[in-house]
Amino acid sequence: MKKFAVVLSGCGVFDGAEIHEATLSLLAIAKKGCSYEIFAPHMEQHHVINHLTGEVMDETRNVLVESARIARGKINDLKQFKPDEFDGLLFPGGFGAAKNLSTWAFEAAGATVLPEVEVAIKGMIQLRKPVGALCISPVLLAKVLGDVSITIGDDEGTIDALESLGATHVYTTHGEVVVDPDYRVVTTPCYMLDATIDQIALGADNVVDAMIKLMD
Repeated sequence: MKKFAVVLSGCGVFDGAEIHEATLSLLAIAKKGCSYEIFAPHMEQHHVINHLTGEVMDETRNVLVESARIARGKINDLKQFKPDEFDGLLFPGGFGAAKNLSTWAFEAAGATVLPEVEVAIKGMIQLRKPVGALCISPVLLAKVLGDVSITIGDDEGTIDALESLGATHVYTTHGEVVVDPDYRVVTTPCYMLDATIDQIALGADNVVDAMIKLMD
């Protein structure tokens, strides 16, 4: 049985992991007869957004604690992740990837990536194991790897920033994936496009399928 590690960045599209993308990624893994473990960094999230109004709330929340909502409590600190124990590493999207796992939302190409995220990505790449990323989370791969082929949808500002890092951007539509055969990286745009939940499911399914093929 192939085993995936799934990294979350909180709970909720505007300040954490995108819940549809996270849940449908887990479902895609299970439907293929694979298993998963869920990880998140044990840290204070950048800020808390009221998902009804879009306003910043005057409170603090922990990324690991919030991610545990999606994981139903079964989750580990990302610092405990060991690449040799997994066959693939998957990052759902949501602004948490750009606010908590990195500073991309505020600094774009000049962003920094959380050290344990960079260690996880590099550890898998060094072992020639696939890494998948949905929605905005491919920016993590561009920052860590540089000359990688990825997709981010059709946002020109994000595309320009990615390409300034040496990444090659490929335009895609709903459900399509881009595979970088050298790095064994698989990406899909999801909600970086104007998408419906069934299109998100298709993207998650296709990313997981492509990752499994790279495991053989």
